[in-house]
Amino acid sequence: MTGTSDADAPVALRRTSPPIIAVDAMGGDNAPEEIVKGAVLAVREMGLRIVLVGRRTEIASLLAEHDALRAIPVVHAEDSLAMHEGALASWRRPRSSAAVACRLIRRGDADALVSAGSTGGVVATSTVRLRTQHGVLRPALAVTLPTGETPTVMVDAGANADAKPEMLVQFAHLGCAYAQTAFGVQRPRVGLLTIGSEPGKGNKLVRRTAELLSAAAEDSTVMDYRGNIEGHDLLARKVDVIVTDGHTGNVALKTVEGTAAFAMDAVRTALTSSVAAKAGAVLQRRALRGLRERLDSETYGGAALLGLNGTVVIAHGDSRARGIAHACRLAHDLAAGDIGEQVRRRVHTRPSGWLHRLAQSEGPAEGR
Repeated sequence: MTGTSDADAPVALRRTSPPIIAVDAMGGDNAPEEIVKGAVLAVREMGLRIVLVGRRTEIASLLAEHDALRAIPVVHAEDSLAMHEGALASWRRPRSSAAVACRLIRRGDADALVSAGSTGGVVATSTVRLRTQHGVLRPALAVTLPTGETPTVMVDAGANADAKPEMLVQFAHLGCAYAQTAFGVQRPRVGLLTIGSEPGKGNKLVRRTAELLSAAAEDSTVMDYRGNIEGHDLLARKVDVIVTDGHTGNVALKTVEGTAAFAMDAVRTALTSSVAAKAGAVLQRRALRGLRERLDSETYGGAALLGLNGTVVIAHGDSRARGIAHACRLAHDLAAGDIGEQVRRRVHTRPSGWLHRLAQSEGPAEGR
């Protein structure tokens, strides 16, 4: 979907501080129990403002178990997105909890959406309901990789399996806006994910994107393009933003998550293999706890869908309460930092305007 005109854009949000997070209580493998529990944690431990969206009676019963009926309001939605549903869900289920949450954002009654529902369904629903910002070619999913005190942002992580070179250049700007807003990186270093670090490596899509990124970076004071990076650089902290298409990014993300889970299982097995190993584990329990939290995907709150007229965070489908709470905090931080305005500034800067004119004048590019 292409960007909308200003006339089509949703009304401006009336609430600016602190943000109100609309949580899709019915989305996810563990909904609604873990979603409600996570919302309660976000309110009590993080001081966030939350509204739960879903079947009112069911949610109210769960809130009563946590003595939180007065702390968290509920907006009724009679339907929900099933975990197996994809892009067509936005049309099939216009009264789903995700769609109702988007309606709250459009009306100015909420500032962000958090959902652990089907990624395809949430992406499609929020794109249709909130619409892309003017000038944005496609929204993209940005995820954070566990690369130390300052995580690395990777975009796109699955929203666009088939991308064009000019889209990837915009993804770089979206990722830079995320790194600035969430982590305070003023001039993010950008790398293009491909099969070799040398210039010219990769398919037609990557090679053309590299040319456009190099040209855009020459005229930009807010992006430091560092060229190609390879798969083994994903966790090396060589750059702040990794740019790729949604297909490659999703495969890379699942590979990193699977490797991290395997590594933690291997460490756990080694530390319980003997009495001496168990004694050593006791002495190192603080460091081991820190390593586990660093590699736990729930710690990072999920993926941010960038480029829409509203903040959207998609948590992992199997998220438990702690993961939902972290997703709410990420949505709060992005909304409070006005991620939409950061994206808007980048889209309408001289490099992005030049890029848009290039895409319109050249027609189909190589690798599209």
